[in-house]
Amino acid sequence: MELYVNGEEKRFTGPLSVSGLLTALALEPRSIAVERNLEIVPKSLYDATALADGDKIEIVQFVGGG
Repeated sequence: MELYVNGEEKRFTGPLSVSGLLTALALEPRSIAVERNLEIVPKSLYDATALADGDKIEIVQFVGGG
């Protein structure tokens, strides 16, 4: 499967959900927001949202501080 993650082409084997993608990228779901093909994916749907070949994923990581 070929996905575009933050504008960069990446290849993965097998079907993936948003949750599976975050695991593959070693990202903590609590501190990020995910957009799939210009639509924000609610955190409650990360497990149920299947990704398809060619999907464009944008991942934004929140950083605390002050």
